[in-house]
Amino acid sequence: MTVKAERLGRSIDRAYQWAFRSFLVLAYAFLALPIVLILLMALNAGELLEFPPKGMSLRWFVALFDSEIFIKAILTSLQVAAVATCVSGLLGTAAALYFVRHAHRFREALRVLMIAPLLLPEILTAIALLFFVHQIGVGNRGGFGLYVGHTMITLPFVFLNVSAVLYNFDRSIELAARSLGGRTWTVFRRITLPMIKPGVFAGCMFAFVVSFDLFAVSLLLKGIGQSTIPIQLYDYLRWDFDPLAAAVSSVSILISLGVVLLADRIVGLRALRF
Repeated sequence: MTVKAERLGRSIDRAYQWAFRSFLVLAYAFLALPIVLILLMALNAGELLEFPPKGMSLRWFVALFDSEIFIKAILTSLQVAAVATCVSGLLGTAAALYFVRHAHRFREALRVLMIAPLLLPEILTAIALLFFVHQIGVGNRGGFGLYVGHTMITLPFVFLNVSAVLYNFDRSIELAARSLGGRTWTVFRRITLPMIKPGVFAGCMFAFVVSFDLFAVSLLLKGIGQSTIPIQLYDYLRWDFDPLAAAVSSVSILISLGVVLLADRIVGLRALRF
């Protein structure tokens, strides 16, 4: 009876593992399918954005790199995302350090304030920032509001990732360094920062990818003559429906993937797991 029960238990375990793996495969396929379709439609030799493609060709990628408007939009998106990532990286890391180590009385209020952009709809944040930059007399000159908006939206990602690392941080190492004569800045630069580096890089990676694809904030806060890639793609699809849009989307996907691979080369994706 015991042997039969063990065999039954093993059969149930194998069935459970098979069902779980099948579910994972289907889930990943469901998530990856739109990306695969976009890449295939970008290689379409036909004149319309459709699937299945009518032949395979790189003509739309050539058209993309010959398009001054789209190249300018991509460069603008990269510039805005880079600036927003650097600023949110500095501010988010500083805020996380203060929140975990020094905030006591207003800890929860500070946490809610830092993650508020994630709790509110993006369009509401964009409208509020639009009113704010006009009230202070800045407007959209020089894209100031655009940079502020992207920084505000991406800041919570750095804050949450760095905070997660700091909660598991062993401060005895810092105390040992200070007892040996290390100054505050030296201890932070040589001890604290290298140990929280995975959280900083993870937050900055999320910040860059999110900023690169922001639409509502970019639409309302862009300066005169500025256009990020989501806005330019939206304007293009209003009048044209050819595979050039899929080629632009494919390049955006590859850029986001490149950021992830860069993070893997610098700190390793395994280091980003807490």
